[in-house]
Amino acid sequence: MQRRSFFKLAGTAALGAPLAHGAEALIEKPGGVTEAARELPVAGEFDVIVCGAGPAGVAAALAAARRGAKTQLIEVHGCLGGIWTAGALSWILDSGNKTGIMAELWKELGQRGARSVTPTGKGTNAYDVEAMKLMLEDLCAGAGVTIRLHTRVCAALKNSAGRVEHAITESKSGREAWRGKMFVDCTGEGDFAAQAGCGFDLGHPETKLTQPMSLMALVAGLVPGEITRYYHSEETASNWNLTKDNLRAEMERGGHSPSYAKPTLFHIRGDLFALMTNHEYGVLGTSAADVSRATVHARKEINALLDGLRGLGGIWKNLRLVATAEQIGVREGRRIHGLYTVTAEDLREGRRHADAVCRATFGIDVHATNPKKEKGIEKAGFRPKPYDIPLRALIAKDVGGLMMAGRNISGDFLAHSSYRVTGNSVALGEAAGRVAALAAKANCLPQDVKLEEAQA
Repeated sequence: MQRRSFFKLAGTAALGAPLAHGAEALIEKPGGVTEAARELPVAGEFDVIVCGAGPAGVAAALAAARRGAKTQLIEVHGCLGGIWTAGALSWILDSGNKTGIMAELWKELGQRGARSVTPTGKGTNAYDVEAMKLMLEDLCAGAGVTIRLHTRVCAALKNSAGRVEHAITESKSGREAWRGKMFVDCTGEGDFAAQAGCGFDLGHPETKLTQPMSLMALVAGLVPGEITRYYHSEETASNWNLTKDNLRAEMERGGHSPSYAKPTLFHIRGDLFALMTNHEYGVLGTSAADVSRATVHARKEINALLDGLRGLGGIWKNLRLVATAEQIGVREGRRIHGLYTVTAEDLREGRRHADAVCRATFGIDVHATNPKKEKGIEKAGFRPKPYDIPLRALIAKDVGGLMMAGRNISGDFLAHSSYRVTGNSVALGEAAGRVAALAAKANCLPQDVKLEEAQA
């Protein structure tokens, strides 16, 4: 039976007291409200706690658990997969050269009939969102990962030496503490690392603007053979940009110009497609108000674009919106300071590292931050070479016992636009989970794990 323990945390409501009322719990002061201290229940004690269950988080949890670590995976949404599932991304980039868990996921999706294939039987980068949800849950359950959904990390507690010891969460179960030997931040925006006191960078170094968000949609009622001019297929693989331009022209003919200049259709199966056609500019992924406003605006735009296309009749007459994503796609959040910072020069030179844990091959992909200048992809000025991401970029510089995986690792603005795609996130998550498990077992910091073990 799990031992139930408590510790006192200042600045929270009294244990069991409702936050909406109760003089003992809340004290109103000019300009704010003070919460009384209370004891928080320790919901569990683990070797490795992974915050965020997107592509990086699932991979980190699987890798840690398979190394024998008692692993807890905490996710704010109602499913595993993050942008892959709640975000309905439906398309995985920079995964072709990946081994390990990424290759395992592709194989498993294929065996479940959930990976999109071309008429000639070749697998594509597309997958079925619902099948992905179930598959990730099955894999985590098989590895012995403890899953907690509908729960948000909201604070971190460090010891006197500056090492993280507890993650604090909020959920329907109230405010809880989770004790761990090692923590991996896979929240995308680096929420947990920021709460723990890590330094970070956000946005363009000069303008401070971040790349726009995009809300994915699933659509049906299309006949693939009738719309080959408008989506990426075997017939159009040599000129994908042309299909995007053709689709934009059709949307404009329907009376609406998309906020993203290169709208894209991905074929999943039968008459089901994924659509990416939206850009939300000038919003921050670290602001709940911004994310809310962007989501509402994006959903309205998508409906208007699809109504316009359907109104054209012909090949579009049966077009229907199946679903918009629960989670808007946030391309850019905090880049947490690590022991190494991946830079544009790494990409320019194709740098190799002795402690490499991921080889990234994706190009620089900066979605325009200023819609008055550009609504597509900004030019980078050079073509990157394949480059290594070292383990050091996954280890927090300012806080002990904490690693990062996914797009919140340590890097600069340009480098981030390349490594942020999900094929790389899986490789980074796998490395972080493996090293976290080794560090927890050895009771050491991740930077003290032997290199040959870290890369095994």
